[in-house]
Amino acid sequence: MRKIYFDERVAARYDASSADMFEPAVLEPAVDFLAELAGDGPALELGIGTGRVALPLSRRGIQVHGIELSPAMVEQLRAKPGAEDIDITIGDFADTHVGHDFSLAYLVFNTITNLTTQDDQVDCFRNVAEHLRPGGCFVIEVFVPILQRLPPGEVFRIFHRSPGRLSFDEYDVVTQILHSHHYWFDAESYEVTSAPYRYVWPSELDLMARLAGMRLRERWNDWARRPFTSESASHVSVWQKQA
Repeated sequence: MRKIYFDERVAARYDASSADMFEPAVLEPAVDFLAELAGDGPALELGIGTGRVALPLSRRGIQVHGIELSPAMVEQLRAKPGAEDIDITIGDFADTHVGHDFSLAYLVFNTITNLTTQDDQVDCFRNVAEHLRPGGCFVIEVFVPILQRLPPGEVFRIFHRSPGRLSFDEYDVVTQILHSHHYWFDAESYEVTSAPYRYVWPSELDLMARLAGMRLRERWNDWARRPFTSESASHVSVWQKQA
């Protein structure tokens, strides 16, 4: 069983710590993009978390099923309006099968990197292909590794700094693992959490898709379909299962 890093403590503060990802300007283009690809068919979210994307997608009339490893994250989702319309399977999205087929499967907000080996990521693509209908699409939103922006010998990158929180990534270029470290503090408490993630290159994802019988259909800088370039810090990629 894969270790659960998103436990009760992390789940309780997850939405607040990711508040910018809930902003309409961020969320609505993602939901529009996914709803267009899903069409009239059902959608499968891998790593559904607290339902940031699944709930508004469900409100569009799309049947959403989620896979989630952390019961604590699901508990947060279940407390929200509209959650009763979403089916959720507890399990590892690299190999958990829900017994239905879908026109769309998706992984958002860097969740593919929760799988910390290349084999697990390959298994995820194969699992998705087994769930997709012929012609169905698989969407991943994930960051582009920033190694070219790190000075020689540097392994740390701070990505959040405020009076009550410090967060930074620690890169290991040998294993393609980054450890994400988070420190929360105030006058009365001090907490630390760290979790590993496997960063993955766009071309590597394309090869995983080909091994699973899918081909790249489109790749963009973001959900608004701005062009993906060498300066892009992230990408939204769509692979299609062979008809």
